[in-house]
Amino acid sequence: MILGKPLNEDMNLRPIKYQWAYDLYNQAVANTWFPHEIALGEDLDDWRKMTEDEKSAVSFLMSFFNPGELIVNRTLALGVYPYLKAPEAHLYLAKQMWEEANHCVAFEYVLETFPLDKEKIFAQHLEIPSIKAKEDFIAKFLNRMSDTSLDIESLAGKQEFVRNLVAYNIVMEGTWFYSGFMVALSFRQKQKLKNFGSMIDWVVRDESLHLKFGINLILTILEENLELATAEFAEEIKNIIIDGVNLETAYNRDLFPRGILGINADYVNQYVEYIADRRLEELGFEPHFKTVNPAQWMATETDTLELVNFFEAQNTKYEVDNRAHK
Repeated sequence: MILGKPLNEDMNLRPIKYQWAYDLYNQAVANTWFPHEIALGEDLDDWRKMTEDEKSAVSFLMSFFNPGELIVNRTLALGVYPYLKAPEAHLYLAKQMWEEANHCVAFEYVLETFPLDKEKIFAQHLEIPSIKAKEDFIAKFLNRMSDTSLDIESLAGKQEFVRNLVAYNIVMEGTWFYSGFMVALSFRQKQKLKNFGSMIDWVVRDESLHLKFGINLILTILEENLELATAEFAEEIKNIIIDGVNLETAYNRDLFPRGILGINADYVNQYVEYIADRRLEELGFEPHFKTVNPAQWMATETDTLELVNFFEAQNTKYEVDNRAHK
């Protein structure tokens, strides 16, 4: 069993039981990068030519991304790592936590380079209701995992773990972050902030592995704990994802009081619904929104996961595609 309190007999890496976790760890190590390798200062010429609405959009994205990476890190440290027994999963999570910290430093580098109002950005995630609502959503599930009375061996404890996993991994990393990535990369589509776009590419590369780890972990837990496979619990999981979409669409309306770069809140929210449908399908559900992807150019960043049924998964073998990262 991958889920449970780690014991002394769980401290040897070999024999490896969950090869997909070890493969992801090795790929994550191979993907290691550092923010200051990117010549972000070269984007300042573009920055000076951008409209105030465009600059405001970058500022708004940073208001969520900057604390968001540390929120994920806290969730991994307090709500995921302590409840997994497999050393290979711990290896990957340790690398993921380093990556989340690296992303935070990357966004700090953005704040150091572009002439942004840092104090405003640091405060907005506590002051803007749509950002705060997203953070409160994740905190709600993490707080349950942090409850000292939680019994991870019980059915209720296992359900809490999966709920938390879906909230931070499928909703936050797999939907909210991808929405922000699409907006950030839209600048490069318009021949602006090309180096910033390269930084986002590297963040997306990391996050795609985070998402793959999370989905494999969900499917492994379901395979090993068949008592979780009920229609009622499946519906609850689906609703967590749909609730996450509603929070993101409200956030995007605040992000885009007016359109920029030929896109607006409706366009981005259409993409959010498309991504949410992809995540639902990747967990074996039917699409809920049935929305067409308005940003086909983002497809190579998101269409990467094999479809597996949420409650009928029999094989969580994961083969790393190194071609995409050469």
